[in-house]
Amino acid sequence: MSILKIIKYGNPILRQPTREVTKISKKIKTLVNDMLDTMYHANGVGLAAPQVGENLRIFVVDVSDPKGPIDPIIFINPKIIKKEGAINSYEGCLSFPKAYTNVRRYKNILVKAYDINNRPFVKEAKEGCLLARCIQHEFDHLEGKLFIDHCRNRFEANEVLSKYNLPPVEEDKLINEDFLEEEIVKFEKEHPEIVEKQKEETQETDDTNE
Repeated sequence: MSILKIIKYGNPILRQPTREVTKISKKIKTLVNDMLDTMYHANGVGLAAPQVGENLRIFVVDVSDPKGPIDPIIFINPKIIKKEGAINSYEGCLSFPKAYTNVRRYKNILVKAYDINNRPFVKEAKEGCLLARCIQHEFDHLEGKLFIDHCRNRFEANEVLSKYNLPPVEEDKLINEDFLEEEIVKFEKEHPEIVEKQKEETQETDDTNE
């Protein structure tokens, strides 16, 4: 097992759609294990193959309690087959060291994929939980998309990217999600207490990154 180099934002590899895995070979299994080692070493909760320079439809996640045993989930050739609802998600990425911004995500998702033993499975993640957001984030990588493409405010995103010496948002890559934004704004107006809690959590994250 090895710790792989994580590709940073600005490298064109991160913008390339990936190809399906045709056979879960020994080489693929080694890559998956190396990706897990790399993710844990970087204190991440998800990592996609393009982030380590591999143009393959693979990502790994582990959203378990850091104080408990590890509980990785491996997704090979995943497909999101259902998505609904909308939430604000304050996200960062291992390819964007220390940079976080608010993005739009679906609240509930259903995904099907294959595990490392080539067994098909279906995973549901609801209520905007960390798993739901993480799956969407990593799935984007397989499509050549990045979390900043979903940013709610590109000016704020650019300010953060500049702070950490990263390239600005690519405006031609921004995804039109007015329907999600409207639903998020409506929710935020109806639940100001949740918005305030999110702001406090955001500040804690920013303080940790300083």
